Amino acid sequence: MSVQVTDGGGGPARAPRSDALRNRALLVDAATSVFGAEGVEASLEEVARKAGVGIGTLYRHFPTRDALVLAVYRNEVNLLCARADELLAELPPGQALAEWMQRFIGYVATKRGMASVLKAMMADNATVFEDCRTQMMEAARKLLEAAAEVGAVRADIGAADLVRAMGGICLATDTSALEDNARPLIALLLDGLRFGAPGSASP
Repeated sequence: MSVQVTDGGGGPARAPRSDALRNRALLVDAATSVFGAEGVEASLEEVARKAGVGIGTLYRHFPTRDALVLAVYRNEVNLLCARADELLAELPPGQALAEWMQRFIGYVATKRGMASVLKAMMADNATVFEDCRTQMMEAARKLLEAAAEVGAVRADIGAADLVRAMGGICLATDTSALEDNARPLIALLLDGLRFGAPGSASP
């Protein structure tokens, strides 16, 4: 969905200039990197420097730190959900599901550093978080249904169950090495999804 800006006089909305869109994307990418390495309290000047823009440009796009954190979160969700379609186009459905589940762990590893800030923002941004949850469920549903259709996994597991199970694994895993520690547990979850599936070797 394109971003629209009013002209301030009640006239037709204008689309942002291409350089403004580029700068915004650069800032979100830079913030993702800096927050991932240093936490959400990292210097915003460092974010601007990494993006190659001035601090004034950062504040024009993101007037507060919370606004930038929320933009990073939404971008990560968008990328993860878009990856579901890409994986289904590149890999057999069962493999696509397995790869996406591993990508989910990477997404959570990025978000964990922002957890307390995001939690504080939930009441004021309920629609944003609900939209992101809907996106996540739709991506999981597509992958599960595609994998079940070819007999790679059981057909009685819903998207909400899968996302809750993966979230539970992340919550129960040492955050200092989340991706490494969660990987074998995700493999166990996959074994459970495959158990009894028509195309699996499970009894």
